[in-house]
Amino acid sequence: MTECLDSWAVLRWLEGEEPAASRVEASLPSRPVMSWINLGEVYYVVERAAGSDRADRVVRELRHELSLDLPTEARVLEAAHIKARHAIAFADAFAVATAIAHHATLLTGDPEILGANPAWPTADLRP
Repeated sequence: MTECLDSWAVLRWLEGEEPAASRVEASLPSRPVMSWINLGEVYYVVERAAGSDRADRVVRELRHELSLDLPTEARVLEAAHIKARHAIAFADAFAVATAIAHHATLLTGDPEILGANPAWPTADLRP
């Protein structure tokens, strides 16, 4: 099955936080999908913590590891539909919409996503 990453999963991988880091690392050979919106989240978090040079490197490296999904008009509206019905961040709604569109399991540990809808295809990466 295809896998999808959200920013929570990628940030834990970058930090080496287990068990998320090992699970994300294991998914990389199959080029998991990730929304550009969620990669943007990774970028701003890394830039705040380590500067824009480091954030640029992270994105450059991830472009080779992931299948990046540029949201279409339909994906934007699907994310908006998800956000309207669930108490999650809009960027999290893009992660969910991307996973659903690609028939993928969303690898995450974000409690907002994991607690919002048990029907969503997720895998909990928290310890």
